[in-house]
Amino acid sequence: MMNKLVLVLLLVTQSAVAAVRLPALIGDRMVLQRDIELKIWGWANVDEKVTVRFQGKYYYTEAGSDGKWMVTLPPKKAGGPYVMEINELAIRDVLIGDVWLCSGQSNMETPIERLVEQFPEIDVSNNHMIRYFKVPTQNTVEAIKEDIPRGGVWRSGIASDVMNWTALAYFYAQESYLHNGVPVGMLVSSLGGSAIESWISQEHLKEFPQLLVDQVALDSLRLIQSDKGAENWIKREWNDADWCTANVPGDWRRQGIEVRGVVYFRKEFEMPARMEGRHAKLYMGTMVDSDSVFINGHFVGATSYMYPPRKYHIPAGVLRAGKNNVTVRLRANSGNGSFVEDKIYRVKADDVEVDLTGEWKYKVGIDLAKAKRLSERLQRVKSAGSGLYNGMIYPLRDYGVKGVIWYQGESNTGQPQRYRAYLKTLINSWRTLLHQPNLPFLLVQLPNYMAKQDLPSESGWAGVREAQFKIAQEVAHTALAVTYDVGEWNDIHPLNKKDIAKRLFLGARKVAYGEHIVSDGPRYKNMEMEGNKIILSFTEVGGGLRSKGGAPLRHFAIAGEDKKFVWADAVIKGNTVVVSHPLVKPVAVRYGWSDNPEDANLINKEGLLASPFRTDNW
Repeated sequence: MMNKLVLVLLLVTQSAVAAVRLPALIGDRMVLQRDIELKIWGWANVDEKVTVRFQGKYYYTEAGSDGKWMVTLPPKKAGGPYVMEINELAIRDVLIGDVWLCSGQSNMETPIERLVEQFPEIDVSNNHMIRYFKVPTQNTVEAIKEDIPRGGVWRSGIASDVMNWTALAYFYAQESYLHNGVPVGMLVSSLGGSAIESWISQEHLKEFPQLLVDQVALDSLRLIQSDKGAENWIKREWNDADWCTANVPGDWRRQGIEVRGVVYFRKEFEMPARMEGRHAKLYMGTMVDSDSVFINGHFVGATSYMYPPRKYHIPAGVLRAGKNNVTVRLRANSGNGSFVEDKIYRVKADDVEVDLTGEWKYKVGIDLAKAKRLSERLQRVKSAGSGLYNGMIYPLRDYGVKGVIWYQGESNTGQPQRYRAYLKTLINSWRTLLHQPNLPFLLVQLPNYMAKQDLPSESGWAGVREAQFKIAQEVAHTALAVTYDVGEWNDIHPLNKKDIAKRLFLGARKVAYGEHIVSDGPRYKNMEMEGNKIILSFTEVGGGLRSKGGAPLRHFAIAGEDKKFVWADAVIKGNTVVVSHPLVKPVAVRYGWSDNPEDANLINKEGLLASPFRTDNW
């Protein structure tokens, strides 16, 4: 009976050890992207066989030498819920539909609970076909990560779950589901206060040297900070023939050991036959600074600072008749380690004492002086790019998505001139990672913020809006949601995420779903000089140019050769806007160029706002 019990326990233990491990994303209530090949992956013991069963079909693979396994499922139509089985694991309530990767900074993270008073329908949400997953924060500049941290789970859009959502993701999912009638998964990987540089891979940041991590120094630092002797130099049988020699007691510097870090010391000693397997005590005086001590490879004690006397118990069964060895891993933080003189260094057991003073062998395990020099080369590592890409985007690379929603820019308004290049690089970086060269990107243009200005002025916020506008013009399969009328002058986190979601989905209908609709407001095309007037032409005029509410056009500014902008008169003529000022011979025009251009009111017949723009490059 006992043998059977042991066998059962052994089998259970082996099963637990051999169980497959899944990435955090693959779990109950997940949404898989429809109409594309689907990758399901995880980790297991090397060569372990893995079977995935889904929709009545089986897919087989086995874990590779690195423990990772992956199967590829053929494209699936929208539907669900389904159950997916992976070996002994069952993943329930799986939907197939459209998955959107949502990223950026705090406005992508605005919790939905803040919007309940403004949008009371949230409280009675009852849509089980929309799902949400929030990627836990993982900022790692030094290296890419294979998986996101644990803690995230897929949540549905029912009332008991919806308060865990972020606001923009919720409203966008509702828009998409109402229009398409297929399940929607919102995969939110964002971090408040983050700059765009953190979301771009090191490979794609090569044209921005100031954002690169000194990889040579980093790799060297890792090597130096790693303990060369760990697990090996403490072994009884380790060959120390090439080690240097030093005397114990004594300090390092007087013996030529110019190291700040970790040094291993070893000494061989003899024990009489009667000491075989007996317990004993080890006296190692006092050491500077901290130590770990091993007898014949067995750990016998450690002290974390310099003052206490080292008295360690050697358990029975460790000592042998004849040759034995003691290994001390000694760490010196100040640069001059020491076995303090006039202390006792010996093994003692009943009537046997073995003196351990005299010649020892040593070898450097960690040289922190070299590490310090390399660390100085890496002082900028935390301000370098790629930390959030490494920890929160790269691990998602095998999870199929329909497109990306990007709401970010506030943290880059201090240097708007760089944002255009950064945003284009980010799009290329993610499309490369996700193996989708035409991956749709939906961009939220920064909303209005801060107090309105009485006179035309320079603006970092306007500069970022311009960069976002130009990328939407230059890069295929992108759409721009213009939002300078839904912000709040005194809150960088405007609550009206519902209208932003509607405008984003309007862009998605065109660039992601191929609908032939007007999804943009008027876009500046070019200008012509005509006497003391400038005539502006536009694309995306839809049914024609209009002013919002029929009011006179506002927020047009004009400048002459002196580059001083003043508010201008602007009128619509057909599908052009004529701008003038009685006292200015104009050479340049700006529209909506301020932190808070809330009053700017050029639209098309479809009611979509014109994006702010300028004709100069001053």
